[in-house]
Amino acid sequence: MNAPVRICEVMLPWVERSPEHTALIDGTGSWSYRQLARAVSETQTWLRGSGVRPGDRVMVMGENCRAFAAVLLAIASLDAWSIPVNPRLSAREIDSIRDHCEARRVVYLTAASTHAAEHANRQGAFVEEVGDLGPVGIGPLNENAEPEAIDADIGNRVAVLIYTSGTTGVPKGVMLTHRNLLFSAGGSAKIRSLTPEDRLFGVLPLSHIVGLSVLLGTLVSGATLYLAARFDPMAARLSLEKDGITIMLGVPSMFSQFLQYAKIRKLESLKFPALRIISCSGAPLPPAIKLAVENLLGLPLHNAYGITECAPTVAQVRPEAPVRLDTSVGPILPGLEIKLVGSDQQTVPNGEVGELWVRGPSVMKGYYRAPEETASAIDAEGWFNTRDLARLEEDNLFIVGRTKDLIIRLGFNVYPAEVEAVLNGHPAIARSAVIGRPVEGDEEIIAFVQPVPDSSLTTLEIAEYAAKHLAAYKRPSYILLLSEIPVTPLGKVVKSELARIGAELPHRSLTKSARLTAGPRSTSDLHSQNPSAEPSQTLPAK
Repeated sequence: MNAPVRICEVMLPWVERSPEHTALIDGTGSWSYRQLARAVSETQTWLRGSGVRPGDRVMVMGENCRAFAAVLLAIASLDAWSIPVNPRLSAREIDSIRDHCEARRVVYLTAASTHAAEHANRQGAFVEEVGDLGPVGIGPLNENAEPEAIDADIGNRVAVLIYTSGTTGVPKGVMLTHRNLLFSAGGSAKIRSLTPEDRLFGVLPLSHIVGLSVLLGTLVSGATLYLAARFDPMAARLSLEKDGITIMLGVPSMFSQFLQYAKIRKLESLKFPALRIISCSGAPLPPAIKLAVENLLGLPLHNAYGITECAPTVAQVRPEAPVRLDTSVGPILPGLEIKLVGSDQQTVPNGEVGELWVRGPSVMKGYYRAPEETASAIDAEGWFNTRDLARLEEDNLFIVGRTKDLIIRLGFNVYPAEVEAVLNGHPAIARSAVIGRPVEGDEEIIAFVQPVPDSSLTTLEIAEYAAKHLAAYKRPSYILLLSEIPVTPLGKVVKSELARIGAELPHRSLTKSARLTAGPRSTSDLHSQNPSAEPSQTLPAK
């Protein structure tokens, strides 16, 4: 049978070979491959009747559930573009994405998400029953939306438009084609040797490229995906035991929660006989978390690296060659090329740090309605600049940090990821984030630290720890304790928020640190208490 050309075709071989085999399971039930195909067909008919045409953009708002998968695949079957959106975004963020892509319709998966239901109500959506999907909200028809031209090359047609803020904080629409998505998902599935007997734990959001890739990799392999709207350590443990999960893919914050659960339950080890692969991506993996997870579960925690613009996988640790002593993200995905470029625009030798460029079938078509940004990201030879700093040792890739995050202090390069890795090695530190700030022709280092719960950790202890493990020019000029460091849903630190905090700090040299108390995503009501004898200071909130 021919290989799928569009993402909506991934399940078709299995509809023929094993139609009753379970494809998707969520909290309300399950679909076999035959039932999934029927749901996609019914949804396609409904969307077409709702005015969706080839080349239209259709925004889909919801949390992980079977209906989300069916809607995404149905939109692709119409040669329209799906724009999956996390309903936990603010109204301003959602409206901005809708207006930028000029969505023809907005679909709200109200049954699986109260947040989606709230947005549906706010935007005047009509809720109706749609076949096997159940109640679904649909927004007003945008009659001004013009469809995009349909590429003659089916694989080069845009399947999904994913908005990502990256490091700039300004959302950009990443145009991913059918070829991009199928290459990446199929490549990762092949590396993991997925078969119909595999059962994957699907907690990564389908509104994010990693969760979408997991969905496609599962279906192209004829396996079963257990969808969960959010991560709960107790529920995850039950699923691993009861459902015989064989593959658990997550992000560092998820595995950190699992470790905290085990600590509270006083569990030194957890054994799941069916589990054969645990893998982490989406954000830098602290070595301490990696080691602790491996000790708890008795399996190597595979690391991977990807970026939305590469659909997403660029490198992935191989199951047959696990890396236990470091946080390498493994060899490059077969079929991709990379090069590491220095500040002189020349390729750097193995072992040295350079800016990572990628070329191959998974590189995006471009940024939607942003030709200048696309041209600055992809050169004439098809090389995409990830703007990540990395080094290559033998065949294994190591991610060092972001080009934009690089700190130059006293003429030396300081990579925030290196400083963060050292700080995260302290047993009382749950997470850290390091940024730089210009000061008098130089840069100073600001470290934000989130202690483990109920810790009595002080900034002085952290400073002494850093002094033992870091060269003088790499040590933080400020150390600030936060009750919780702001992160994205996938656990990536929101450094733009930290930069706003750092901008309020007076310029001075180290040893004087501050303690901040803040909510998980807020910079308001920030109070600094200097551990020295000096009076405390209050940082203005923005």
